[in-house]
Amino acid sequence: MSRVAAVTSADTIYAIDKVSEATVLAWFEKNWPRRWPVELVMEGLEEHDGSVTFPAGTPVGRTLFKCILDPIDGTRGLMYDKRSAWSLAALAPQRGSKTNLSDIVVAAMTELPTGKQGLADQFSAVRGRGIKAARIDWRTGRRTKLKPAPSRATNLAHGFASFAKFFPTGKTWLAAREEKLWRALGAGMEIFDDQYLSTGGQLHELLTGRDRFIADLRPLALASLRRRSTLVCHPYDICTELIARELGCVITAPDGKPLRSPLDTTTPVAWTGYANPALARWIGPKLRALLR
Repeated sequence: MSRVAAVTSADTIYAIDKVSEATVLAWFEKNWPRRWPVELVMEGLEEHDGSVTFPAGTPVGRTLFKCILDPIDGTRGLMYDKRSAWSLAALAPQRGSKTNLSDIVVAAMTELPTGKQGLADQFSAVRGRGIKAARIDWRTGRRTKLKPAPSRATNLAHGFASFAKFFPTGKTWLAAREEKLWRALGAGMEIFDDQYLSTGGQLHELLTGRDRFIADLRPLALASLRRRSTLVCHPYDICTELIARELGCVITAPDGKPLRSPLDTTTPVAWTGYANPALARWIGPKLRALLR
């Protein structure tokens, strides 16, 4: 499952990804309501210009919705059985090429657990209507309701907060700005760093109260260094941020504005996540000043 199957304009595709792509397409073909024609966008569909439609053959211009989906977000951790990955999906009214992350009205994310893990979490949200959450016991199929709650802390002391810096390229740039931010905040040594190599996983840590602040600025680092890489966050990785916002988290672009990236498989996305508005008011202005 860890064999590199392809390298596309969207990402590096591993053998485990190929299994999930076939499953997703078969599910849409069998289950998607014909009265709601939809355009499906996900990596692995490059031979179809990045998307397909259901019912099959429906012109994109006649679809009502655009569904963006990442079957396995966190492939690298899961294929080595190190950490859970997440299956992410979101739905927006179709606006053609203008459809973007801010249009999403429904989102769902399901944990894909490691081999020894018997429990997995599942979350969904409808804009303005809150969320639903459950914990599933894979051995019995039993579902238990969850009540996730983001951290209410107003500082970072003795909590988890981090910049995403998973790969060698750009790591020095990112770490330098992370250290400058902690200094500007007057934060001490008691900030814990946890690199969860999955945007869905990072959102899960925010909405369940484990992490207080996350910044994924990899696209800014690469642009500053004049380097190119597909190893960044894309719209399909961050498509379920609606769930975190419905719980009171603050998810924005680094400049503090809402995320408005188009629903495609190639656009780099830089984002910041705060567990609550108080942290956003405290950290956000200093981060923006530092980036300017």
